[in-house]
Amino acid sequence: MAVNEPAEQGQDRGAVRLRGATAEDAQAVTEVFLASRAAAMPYLPRVHSDEDTLAWITHVVLPDSTVWVAEDEHGELLGFASLEGTELDHLYLRPDALRRGIGSRLLELVRGASPSELTLHVFQRNTGARAFYERHGFVAVDFNDGSRNEEKEPDATYRWTAGD
Repeated sequence: MAVNEPAEQGQDRGAVRLRGATAEDAQAVTEVFLASRAAAMPYLPRVHSDEDTLAWITHVVLPDSTVWVAEDEHGELLGFASLEGTELDHLYLRPDALRRGIGSRLLELVRGASPSELTLHVFQRNTGARAFYERHGFVAVDFNDGSRNEEKEPDATYRWTAGD
């Protein structure tokens, strides 16, 4: 998860539209995913080609998860979030879309779909994303040496529970 933005309420709220993703969003979602990871986590190894990433988003992420996108007034994709059960699998923003409240709005939408609890995994070195989730009430509940992800990068599990 490569979100790194303070919760600035109100800024650009009218100019950004949130909606459910469609199959036609696969290319733009892939571009956001790749750009965000490259900018926020340059230390991660590239374990898949861009083409394989597009295929994964097209054939796995979009059909198997609930996915929302944020787009500007011109229809340009700014970010996306995906939820599988009670797990926030992805929340990524384009590097030029940070610090505008978009990640907070996407997270709010995800919480509406899973109002009791959410879990997520984030790389331990991704301090910006960790701070974002902590500001939004998530608590680290587990740390791992990287053996559970294909990048082999130490990660953390975070949990948010309603009422905490």
